[in-house]
Amino acid sequence: MPMKKFIALAALAAASLAQAQTATGGATYAIDPTHTFVTYEITHFGTSTNRGRFDKKEGSVKFDKAAKTGRVEVSFDLASVNTGVAAMNTHLLSDDLFSAAKFPTAKFVGDKFVFNGDKVVEVVGELTLKGKTAPVTLKATHFNCYDNPMLKREVCGGDFEAVIDRTQWGVDYGLAYGFPKNVKLVIQVEAVKQ
Repeated sequence: MPMKKFIALAALAAASLAQAQTATGGATYAIDPTHTFVTYEITHFGTSTNRGRFDKKEGSVKFDKAAKTGRVEVSFDLASVNTGVAAMNTHLLSDDLFSAAKFPTAKFVGDKFVFNGDKVVEVVGELTLKGKTAPVTLKATHFNCYDNPMLKREVCGGDFEAVIDRTQWGVDYGLAYGFPKNVKLVIQVEAVKQ
């Protein structure tokens, strides 16, 4: 894809996703779907690590650097799960795990940003999955804002992760076989200032 077309598509996608809902102050940032990924990791009998990602996601960020406040919403389509193994994808969507036919979307909403200087180090919020909502704190392993030379706008983002107990959302499959209840959730996000 030619670079001009890619930049135009990225800008259009980012602009179309601007849906921030938050209090006064700060700027609105639209999540860039080409630089935003939601993935998970769970160990397999203490040997290897099973990984998957959700290919369809959207959301928005409201961010006030001066006031050190913000709000982020990221929704992901469970049917877009991709493990690289078709049979595993199908099983994840079943009632054993995600019950995606009944609950097609999962959503993280973070409304408390924790800073160290001018860097976000945590986002405290809630994850809704399978119709249940429980608290989750995402810790930043990277965070930065920069002026994107192609988009000519500020972009902020980072890598955020948390270890969650999947049983809080009723995802209990495999516990009797020895599958762990803890899952590492990783959200990589970049958002374009609107």
